Amino acid sequence: MKKTYLLVDGYNIIFAWDKLRKISEESLDEARDRLIHILSNYQGVKKYEIIVVFDAYKVAGGQGSVEKKGNITVVFTKESETADNYIEKTTGALKKDYNVLVATSDSLEQVIIMSKGAVRLPASELLVDVGIVNKEIESRINKIRPVKDNLLMDNLDEKTRIIFEKMRRE
Repeated sequence: MKKTYLLVDGYNIIFAWDKLRKISEESLDEARDRLIHILSNYQGVKKYEIIVVFDAYKVAGGQGSVEKKGNITVVFTKESETADNYIEKTTGALKKDYNVLVATSDSLEQVIIMSKGAVRLPASELLVDVGIVNKEIESRINKIRPVKDNLLMDNLDEKTRIIFEKMRRE
């Protein structure tokens, strides 16, 4: 089975999700960090290689950058390069050997990446999938979390608890 890459148009997702958009009104840095954190949890379950791309094409003299933040690759494009340009180029390069998903709600970008053989993932669908993954993570945590005050009786199955309770009463 081929490895899957998820390319995320960072600002497109931030401005498409209500919570992140509200955070961005106060601090765009905080909204970017929150998105990366959300995607890091998502990656832990999905096991995708995730690349989040942020536009920096309007930054005069911007050299662009690529860095790892935990298990997420974060890209800031260079001057005169949009996130869309970077995503299209990367999709073309990766599609030969990997499955590629692209998270964006930009209609034109969706058409372009689909023509390159990638699968589109609109921001709304990514948000729904992130919610499902978060519930799965919560369920896993609840299964391993000690019950109540971590008393022996709280952690026994019903049959064993009845046996112990019977012994206690005798």
